[in-house]
Amino acid sequence: MIILMMSIMILITFISNIIMFLSIILSKKSFTDREKSSPFECGFDPKSSARIPFSLHFFLITIIFLIFDVEIALIFPIIYLFKSVNFFIWMKTSFFFIIILLVGVYHEWNQNMLTWTN
Repeated sequence: MIILMMSIMILITFISNIIMFLSIILSKKSFTDREKSSPFECGFDPKSSARIPFSLHFFLITIIFLIFDVEIALIFPIIYLFKSVNFFIWMKTSFFFIIILLVGVYHEWNQNMLTWTN
């Protein structure tokens, strides 16, 4: 019985190694493109001078995205807690959090951060 189990494990290992080797061979790129193999650095060529003026708008849009992305990740537990906590406490907490989000969006809209200008 143990010999049979050992032989099955060796066979499974051998078959998985063959499949991995075939996937490496079949997935090779037939050509390399200069644009696809170079890194993307926020809209400018990384091989050019490092002292060119950088648009601050790329950075600000990224920060706004990260802030709202984290806030959306904080909303998911609020949905999960709906059945396990008191409804009025859940409602006050949810409205407070959503009002903070809306005030943030209004402030960024008021500061013209959401309009894409050059």
